[in-house]
Amino acid sequence: MALAAARPVAGFTCDVSPESSVYDARNWSDHFTAAHRFMPLQAVENKRLYRQIAEQLRALILSGEFDVGTRLPAERDLATSLGVSRPSVREALIALEVEGWVEVRPGSGIHVIARETAATAPRLAPNAFGPFEVIRARQLIECELVVLAALHPTEAGIAGLHEAIACMEDELAQGQMPLRGDRLFHVRVAEMAENGPLLRTVGELFDERTNPLFEQLGHHFENDSSWRMAIAEHGAVVTAITQHDPDTARAAMHLHLERSQQRFAQAWPTTSAQATA
Repeated sequence: MALAAARPVAGFTCDVSPESSVYDARNWSDHFTAAHRFMPLQAVENKRLYRQIAEQLRALILSGEFDVGTRLPAERDLATSLGVSRPSVREALIALEVEGWVEVRPGSGIHVIARETAATAPRLAPNAFGPFEVIRARQLIECELVVLAALHPTEAGIAGLHEAIACMEDELAQGQMPLRGDRLFHVRVAEMAENGPLLRTVGELFDERTNPLFEQLGHHFENDSSWRMAIAEHGAVVTAITQHDPDTARAAMHLHLERSQQRFAQAWPTTSAQATA
């Protein structure tokens, strides 16, 4: 199994000091023209790390290195071979599952199920954001917005947060993923900060949850228990806002989104997460 470490493509540098002949625009033009004759150039694609990992694994499946029915190496081993984090490997494996190359079998591992995928198989957008990347971005923004919310809370704003949590509890009681209430909670915290552009950003980042990569990750790791933990974490945020305590509010939001990442990064479940929901 030949896996190449996934690293950013190195750029090139040139000496542009006055002492260098390269500094002369005419010399540089001649140099580039000469080099272009024997150096084929291709458009550079800025691919997300998980896509680079997925492409390497897909190539090994196509070459027969991993035949249909075989189990892929453990995430830890793949991460070590590639020199990347386990969350990046997990995103790559989920991407391959969405596209129909592999299947995650609880308690058994990741199995190759196809050497080619059907034309009707889902295709991820080439630069679709990975779930962990999205949550980290939300953490940076929402931890500061909640500070503003806690500095000047209003009765109406706090009532709206309680309403959002109640909505989550109702959805969960009906056996649904409480995404509507969850989105409502985070958007209402942003509304209390009274910053329109950031409010829109919070909504757009949350809506990344509807991309196939995020949905499939949720299929494996979200269940009744995980959502009840999230609801309790929301409650801690509301308590801090109600008490006009911005530092505690920031810490509570940071912990909530940190634990969200941890829930998606935990060991693969031994049974289907949805079966226990």
